[in-house]
Amino acid sequence: MAESRVVLIKIAGMFLLILAGWAARRRGLLKEEASAILSRIVVDAAFPALVFTQMLRTVDAAVLRQDWLLPLLPLPLVLVAYLVGLGIAPLFGGKAQRNTVLFLITSPNWVFLPLPIAEALYGSAGVRVVLLCNVGAQLALWSIGVWILHGEIGQALRNLRSNIGLWATAGGVVLALAFPGLRTLGDLHPAPATLGGMAGAAAFDALAMLGSLTIPLSLLAIGAQLGALPVAIRRLPPSLWGVAAARLVVAPLATIGLGLLLARAGFHLPLITRMVVVLVSAMPVAIVCSVMAERFGGDATLAAQSVFLSTLLSLVTVPALFFLVS
Repeated sequence: MAESRVVLIKIAGMFLLILAGWAARRRGLLKEEASAILSRIVVDAAFPALVFTQMLRTVDAAVLRQDWLLPLLPLPLVLVAYLVGLGIAPLFGGKAQRNTVLFLITSPNWVFLPLPIAEALYGSAGVRVVLLCNVGAQLALWSIGVWILHGEIGQALRNLRSNIGLWATAGGVVLALAFPGLRTLGDLHPAPATLGGMAGAAAFDALAMLGSLTIPLSLLAIGAQLGALPVAIRRLPPSLWGVAAARLVVAPLATIGLGLLLARAGFHLPLITRMVVVLVSAMPVAIVCSVMAERFGGDATLAAQSVFLSTLLSLVTVPALFFLVS
């Protein structure tokens, strides 16, 4: 019950930040240009800094030998959600809307929401699981996700090459393995350090501070984006409710069912990994989905509404599902 309470508090706090961004946009404090700049800072600077510093802090050869499976875990999660989406997407609208519905169902919030929850529940071990899973999630998002939205595998592969977050993840892992001493940069005390060590510690600290902006800025940005939409709860499209039900209830229950079948077959994950997988599978629609839908020809309005509604409903569904399995 205590773990479910932590989940509820974390999600509620993040939802309040989304509301703050929404209110700022409504009051004219965050214009469209400012919202776009916030999103760009998150995607191209803050998130890569977060991933890079966390990889340096948490990854070593022993960790990778033990957790080599983690980057592959998003693939079955995406597959399960994709199959759920195939049963729902044909019920709604034209091709663009159907593709968007399918994309939203297969795209849980991989990092921004589960990361602080995993850190609160499981400490650095939980953070490591989320971020290593995010390696596979980034591959899936920018390949399978773009293919679902746009229909071109070539475009999806080109986006992988230019994904700064993915390169930051890979760079952090490589440097952590090649230079294990870098893991201590965040703990380095200036007094006994060499000039080079102090410079390295300062650079690491700057990147860590930049990375700490990822979650609050991303939540403010999505709130600002939602603030540009009209408030009309009674006129929400059926496709929106379909996305919310599939993303928050059907897909996580299907994932839990698959996990139980695998456990009966003798495939067991460590406890923290298992709980983080459940947590991620139950997450609302990823914040980045609205930006991607607009960029790759999807229904951007439906995507933004889905982020908001699924995040709101997750205040109930995520703690409930987490309580059931914990």
